[in-house]
Amino acid sequence: MQKKYLMGNEAIAFGAVASGVNLVCGYPGTPSTEVLETIAKFKFKNIYVEWSINEKTAMEIAAGASYSGARTLVTMKQMGLNVASDPLMCVEYIGVKGGMVVLVADDPGPISSQTEQDTRKFAEFSKVPCFDPSSVKEAYEMIQDAFEFSERYCTPVFLRTTTRISHGYASINVKDPEEYKINTPEGFIKDSKRWVIFPKLSYLNHKKIFSRNVELSDVFSEYKRNSIIYAEHENNKRLGIATGGISFGYVFEALKNKNINDQLNSVFKVATPYPFPEKLAVKFLKNLDEVICIEELDPVIEEALLLICGKHGLKTKIYGKISNHVQTAGENTRDSVQKVINEFLKLPDADSTQKISIELPIRPPVLCAGCPHRASFYAVKQAMKNNKTIYCGDIGCYTLGNSMPLDMVDTCLCMGAGLGIAQGVYHIEPDTKCFAFVGDSTFFASAVTGIINAVYNQTEMTLIILDNSTTAMTGHQPHPGTGRTVMGEIVQKIDIEKILRGIGLKTVETVNPLEHKKSVETVKKVSDEPGVKAIIFKYPCIAINKKLNSMSVNYKKCIGCHRCVNEIGCPALFYENGSGKFSKVLIESSQCTGCTLCAQICPAGAIVSTEEEKK
Repeated sequence: MQKKYLMGNEAIAFGAVASGVNLVCGYPGTPSTEVLETIAKFKFKNIYVEWSINEKTAMEIAAGASYSGARTLVTMKQMGLNVASDPLMCVEYIGVKGGMVVLVADDPGPISSQTEQDTRKFAEFSKVPCFDPSSVKEAYEMIQDAFEFSERYCTPVFLRTTTRISHGYASINVKDPEEYKINTPEGFIKDSKRWVIFPKLSYLNHKKIFSRNVELSDVFSEYKRNSIIYAEHENNKRLGIATGGISFGYVFEALKNKNINDQLNSVFKVATPYPFPEKLAVKFLKNLDEVICIEELDPVIEEALLLICGKHGLKTKIYGKISNHVQTAGENTRDSVQKVINEFLKLPDADSTQKISIELPIRPPVLCAGCPHRASFYAVKQAMKNNKTIYCGDIGCYTLGNSMPLDMVDTCLCMGAGLGIAQGVYHIEPDTKCFAFVGDSTFFASAVTGIINAVYNQTEMTLIILDNSTTAMTGHQPHPGTGRTVMGEIVQKIDIEKILRGIGLKTVETVNPLEHKKSVETVKKVSDEPGVKAIIFKYPCIAINKKLNSMSVNYKKCIGCHRCVNEIGCPALFYENGSGKFSKVLIESSQCTGCTLCAQICPAGAIVSTEEEKK
């Protein structure tokens, strides 16, 4: 064994490799992304790793490899599970041969997601067993357990993490390479009675799944990571806490307070929320009068305990989210958990440290200085002045196009949805100029079907593809249009323009968004064309592109019109002496990338490159 200081996602990756994983695939999504990227860095010849074009495809690839006896890991965030749900629901009915773990990272808050979905609920819905680690160390150990359970019961299993587990750090002991399990896949053996999902097979397997999960409930009651922690003092109160995941860590912190510890009888740590460890829960509940359930997102533990109390005739009162004793949305924290426990135990605030309230400045999310998306949005905005328009956005950096002063995202729902929303608006309001924005990575992930639908159903709309040559929002992962894989292999680029023309688009224009005048003219021309047409605004993300010479303001020429600040909102631009009338504008050189957009729109010609200004 060796000690390593690892992020939770890195620990999961090390655990998967130690388990003999053969294939890893997924789609990037915060907070899950680093799992796959870490495994890719191992560069083991016996482990195939890929970024798939979306989660559905990744789930199907993992299933196919598992049918062949390979141990597979498929990674995503909770929103990606929606995309992957079609094959997952069917794989659960079919079953697997090699162990198959579905890593889903939930995002309480939410911090970087549209919703606060709880994968534990999805586990119950899909009947897929679920493991819920409470620490970085447990995440490392639990993924190894998950592979074993998956293989033993021929089922995919969830490893559900949350942001604070995925992105937390800890020093943990990990296996040496010589201790890694070597899994040699048997290969696919033809058997249509097993692998072809006909209705009769689904019916029979549904009954098996039900019986298996009843069995797993008993097995999980003996599982070492589910536990009851009893108080060490005498004259115990008949009060308990049920918790799981990162919330267990917060509860454990609170128990260090003697006033809290002395009031409690026991703590129930739930590591497998589905199937719920019923026998262990009965053991926990039978000597208690009241239990508070502390968990993030949905009341999964609370509902399970209420059901068990009713089933077994237990009089224990269960409190939590349903009873409005615990917050119903957002992340738990050490302080919020301690507050809940104090209120449950009717204790004063146990934290005697003086709390200082400081109003911190709010930094709204904004596109980076020099981001080509800003130039793209601004060009469309200028071209479409005085037109009735709708701008349908998408998930990615370019969602930030909604920020003032751009104000160029009227709708944003989920990946690829802007295409469908634009079509829906057009069919109801055909006099509206409908625009749908999508990034290059999202184009491959979820846009193609929407475009085909628009062409087939004769929609009038303009598709704007913001091609910055990477998957920027989640950490600059490659995609089919970049010409390389996560393993660093150079492969043929998939040409977006050729795809669009193959679908049937007659008008497809590619333009550099930093050429402002040309971009505006292109938008005007293309938007007037009939049917579905597209503009590809192509310029690399400034995070992967070399910084150009920064820009400067010629103080004498600046007329204080503030057009540069008021119209494009670049964070490198600021006022010299507040925003008063005619105050001069300055440029923060450490942020400026020299994109020249501000110079191109300055009516006084006051903005020039720093090198030119020096002359």
